[in-house]
Amino acid sequence: GNSGAEANEGAIKIARKYAHQIDPEKSQIITAWDSFHGRTIATLTATGQPKYHEGFGPLPDGFDYVHYNDIEELESMMSEKTAAVMLETIQGEGGVYTPEGDYLKKVRALCDKYHALLIFDEIQAGIGRSGKFFAYEKYGVKPDIVTLAKGLAGGVPIGAFIVTDAVAKAFHAGDHGTTFGGNPLACAAANVVLDTVPKPEFLAYVEEVGSYFKQQLEHLKAKHSALITDVRGTGLILGAELASAEHGRDIVNDCLAEGAIINCTAGKVLRFIPPLIITKEQVDTVILTLDDVLAKYDK
Repeated sequence: GNSGAEANEGAIKIARKYAHQIDPEKSQIITAWDSFHGRTIATLTATGQPKYHEGFGPLPDGFDYVHYNDIEELESMMSEKTAAVMLETIQGEGGVYTPEGDYLKKVRALCDKYHALLIFDEIQAGIGRSGKFFAYEKYGVKPDIVTLAKGLAGGVPIGAFIVTDAVAKAFHAGDHGTTFGGNPLACAAANVVLDTVPKPEFLAYVEEVGSYFKQQLEHLKAKHSALITDVRGTGLILGAELASAEHGRDIVNDCLAEGAIINCTAGKVLRFIPPLIITKEQVDTVILTLDDVLAKYDK
């Protein structure tokens, strides 16, 4: 495909098609509140943020939402009519939330129990960003479907959904396609990424610099404890939660004015998703800039 939304659209389609072969009424897809899966009508519906739904109804049926990391709520929602559970391995747009304990292993077990597919959206967290090629490798869980985009071709538009052999049999010629999907330019760029990012030394570098970046953010949290309440994430997908949403946008704009590009998501989470080749020296520059900016609001 050409984007993350297309990748997730394809994942939803094949999950429904696979489930239909088991039971025509097996169609429920469960996603998480505060998730983000795209802006097509189906992926918009899968996105567990009502603000993105406004004005686009009626939305497709068959989507339900649970809170991320709440395994009891998920279990109460599932049945033999569940076709798939679709989660971001690490929630990005929702505020950089990582899975707690063995949450993902328990999700996998519930999917197996109800013959539902497990879909991991790794459009943001995949392609080495977590310090592993697939973020799910960090948590010892293998999905039935994984979706990729963003980093897959180093900025050239491409998306992909990868499925197991068993799931792949659900699709036949004509079930899915896209005008520019798999075009030579995007695939050539993706091949360079696939030749580079999976190398152990490259991933180890992401882990090392990511750990250093997180440590420096922890120091800022200690220094500006009235402003920053939490630091979380893994590899080079990190977040610093502010005490309130009052200054989030101002901090982003002030950093930009000083040459540091960050963003603020979920209203009050400063999100850091730098190039995977960022150096510790560049991290230091970002931290110094952020320190100066925070001092303006730390009163």
